[in-house]
Amino acid sequence: VDTTSEVLVRAQPSIKMEPDYDLAALAIPASLKTVEGFHLAKPDNENLIGILAVGFCQYATGFIEDEFEQAGVAGDLDGQAYQAKRATKSYFRCLNYALKMVPKSWAKNIEGTPEAFIAKVNSTGWKYRDGMQWAGIGLAGAINYNKDDIAMVALHLDKALAILERVVALDDKKDLDDPARRVLPHLALGMAHTSRGKAVGGDPARGERHFKRAIEITGGRFLLAKVLYARGYARITGKRELFRKLLIEVLKTDPAIWPEQRLANEIAHRRARRYLKLEKEWF
Repeated sequence: VDTTSEVLVRAQPSIKMEPDYDLAALAIPASLKTVEGFHLAKPDNENLIGILAVGFCQYATGFIEDEFEQAGVAGDLDGQAYQAKRATKSYFRCLNYALKMVPKSWAKNIEGTPEAFIAKVNSTGWKYRDGMQWAGIGLAGAINYNKDDIAMVALHLDKALAILERVVALDDKKDLDDPARRVLPHLALGMAHTSRGKAVGGDPARGERHFKRAIEITGGRFLLAKVLYARGYARITGKRELFRKLLIEVLKTDPAIWPEQRLANEIAHRRARRYLKLEKEWF
């Protein structure tokens, strides 16, 4: 298992380079279950834990969310509710694996008060950077699909934001030079701040800053940044021209502009086309 886990880590980039969305959608669930089988055999293998944290968050973001949106376009409320439950479960699985990558006190205290938990977050160092990132993304993703659960939002939203802000602060301090890693907390923060209007507790202006920073970090090559900027900030602030401009820019850009992130860029194209079809309905 230990030997295989090292091979799996080295093989991870292959799925990110996949140009066929449907092939990836079919392959990833089976791969995750295979890795969970290895994890069951060797629960303390850190490589497997890391793969599973990444995998369940990215599967929810890239694929379950797509099914959720398709159900919404079709007016299938039952289908949307089903996919929302799937997404929530996948994000919580991501979170639970991520909690194995950070100090044990996180898992013991995450259900406690925001103030006490945030204090622990802000004292956690660079060693736990990746675990923090996936914990923050997992928690924020689960909250996003349960915005009507007032108790959950009140107890956990500030925690998720604090985790992601801590990762950004650590990246800035270390001057992390891997744009593929550095972009993710900015996108998660951008979506979190633009998932609600300013009148109901959102902060679109702050979200926009994170989207712009994500585009800057990746030199515009990570096309999902522009897609989420359009869907999040431009839509919620009613900026139709910006919405259309961003999505057209995405569709005019070859997904192969960043070969190592080809799958994410294919997902960006897929969603850009969908959102443009919804433009009249949204504005």
